Amino acid sequence: MREPILLAIDNGTQSVRSLLFDVEGNVIGGHKVPIEPYFSTEPGHAEQDPEVYWRALCESTKGCLEKTGVDPKRIVGVGVTTQRATVIAVDSAGRALRPALTWLDQREATKLPPMPTALNVLFRAIGEADTLTYMRRQAEVNWIAYHEPDVWARTHKVLLLSGYLTSRLTGRFADSIGCHVAYLPFDYKKQRYCRDWEWQWKALAVRREQLPELVKPGTRLGTLTADAARDTGLPEGLPLIAAGADKACEVLGSGCFTPETGCISYGTTATINAASAEYVEPAPFLPAYPAASPDAYNIEVQVQRGFWMVQWFKDQFGSGEVREAESRGIAAEQLFDEMIRDIPAGSLGLTLQPYWTPGVRMPGREAKGAIIGFGDVHTRQHVYRAILEGLAYGLREGAERIERRSGVTMRRLRISGGGSQSEQAMQITADVFGRPTERPHTFETSALGAAMNVAVGMGIVANHREAVARMTRPGKLFTPNPTAVRTYDDLFRRVYQPMYGRLQPLYQSIREITGYPR
Repeated sequence: MREPILLAIDNGTQSVRSLLFDVEGNVIGGHKVPIEPYFSTEPGHAEQDPEVYWRALCESTKGCLEKTGVDPKRIVGVGVTTQRATVIAVDSAGRALRPALTWLDQREATKLPPMPTALNVLFRAIGEADTLTYMRRQAEVNWIAYHEPDVWARTHKVLLLSGYLTSRLTGRFADSIGCHVAYLPFDYKKQRYCRDWEWQWKALAVRREQLPELVKPGTRLGTLTADAARDTGLPEGLPLIAAGADKACEVLGSGCFTPETGCISYGTTATINAASAEYVEPAPFLPAYPAASPDAYNIEVQVQRGFWMVQWFKDQFGSGEVREAESRGIAAEQLFDEMIRDIPAGSLGLTLQPYWTPGVRMPGREAKGAIIGFGDVHTRQHVYRAILEGLAYGLREGAERIERRSGVTMRRLRISGGGSQSEQAMQITADVFGRPTERPHTFETSALGAAMNVAVGMGIVANHREAVARMTRPGKLFTPNPTAVRTYDDLFRRVYQPMYGRLQPLYQSIREITGYPR
């Protein structure tokens, strides 16, 4: 009897990929369909037609089957992982009522549901009134409800992208708990919707009946309908198994099942995660997110715009390397790696603070990016290396915060995402953290995490721990260089860490004078 095959569909920000895996976690083959991340009708808006996601999914599954030549009947199940916090309002037939509000959208609701006076007093008393207001203004449901009341009146369900694709595949309004990252009335600690009496229902316009059913990762969401089978080329009745959001699946697919192995993702948003059986907030009112395994959490700190900064550098300063890379048929990042190979650790003191997009708390909303330490010796090469170092500093700061709050030390790191393909980025990270750093055995860790849930859901492995042991393993190891470790530790402690506190008053003045960011 031939071995079963697992299908994973990964709907990211810039592409939809369908990949086939064997039961040992090896990629058999796949197909990638690029998509536009968003369109914008007004500054700060970032929307996408949900049909774009569905058409790309169908094209990717058909392309995957065609490229690999695999008999669809050998596929035992499918798992879907998607970008987080992209919200879609649908009618009772599952049809989208407006474009999806993507996670890149920056609009804010100017009208909000009335809050009871007692709750406002309570949040002011504990010093979290601004956090509450920020959450309410960022909530997509509040924006739709008060800025598009006609759409809201017809909204039967509010779905994340994962839930929308589930409804298109199975006809069922359901989603995985592991996909739940959004401004919705969800209790992250108990991994369920908030109770009827809890304050979140007062802060947000959504009603309980407008939200989908939630199921645990590794359990069945439904089976493919005849219409979905026709559109995707997959067998009717194929089980759809609940997985997790892209970052959650990345942690699982990287083999990071306990907090001793920290998981870094060098993607558009750079993150560091510690998988945990305990609920630990990285900062007050910033939740630990559901993991792609049941009843578990990922303690996460983000550096917004992360490896987007490499694209920024390429666009602003790397046109020569881009042209040369095109003529040589290689990636421009490969040339960037070559050009910083001889730049010493620490970039001769050039230090970057990677706050190109601020946060609500870590750092505050007034934050800006900064580069200090310029001298006449510095070149583009130094700036590029300082970007990689600054990202690593930001993630190390996040790791130390996680360790303080959880009481667990990350003894090694595993790095995935596009930036993990850079040899220099990997070595710099190992040196900044002073810890052994490895790649996973496959680049497709998010899809692998979804496939691992299929393996659990279809009984191929007994549980997620067994899936990690069987289907993941480390790739290339990067060992810290002791000399570079000392340099980076000094720069991190004596230069990088004090930067934000010293510059914060200036950032606040910039915000007051220019209004940016609002």
